[in-house]
Amino acid sequence: MTERMQGTGPKVYLSRRYRLSASHRLHSEAYGAEENRAVYGKCNNPYGHGHNYVVEVTVGGPVDATTGMVCDLGELDAFAQEHLLGRFDGTNLNTLEEFRHQVPTTENFTAEIDRIFQNFSGAQVVRVKVEETGNNSFEMGESLERG
Repeated sequence: MTERMQGTGPKVYLSRRYRLSASHRLHSEAYGAEENRAVYGKCNNPYGHGHNYVVEVTVGGPVDATTGMVCDLGELDAFAQEHLLGRFDGTNLNTLEEFRHQVPTTENFTAEIDRIFQNFSGAQVVRVKVEETGNNSFEMGESLERG
């Protein structure tokens, strides 16, 4: 957490979207071929399938009195380029170490992205949302409801 996050005042949220393409095959070593097909359906295709993911990262905190910002967008974008886009864009998730012992579902992908962004030091990451399709999205993080 940075020095500017320690201030008082109302908490403001900033969300930033990143787009990446990746493929995966949903397949569990715990299941046989029939059970994998039953559980994952067409997503168990041996050749995999791809998605154009939209990753939304939300940071929150007080507005810095000097900069007038919650977060330096340049810092956030550089972090995302190195640790998100540079790592996952254009890859087959099944081939990555992160998914060696877990099925690369979008739920697990979301949890991995959240874990990565918790290392961002420029602001407090409060939520990560991953849109897999127009119908499916997954979120991790604190509630943004006003109390």
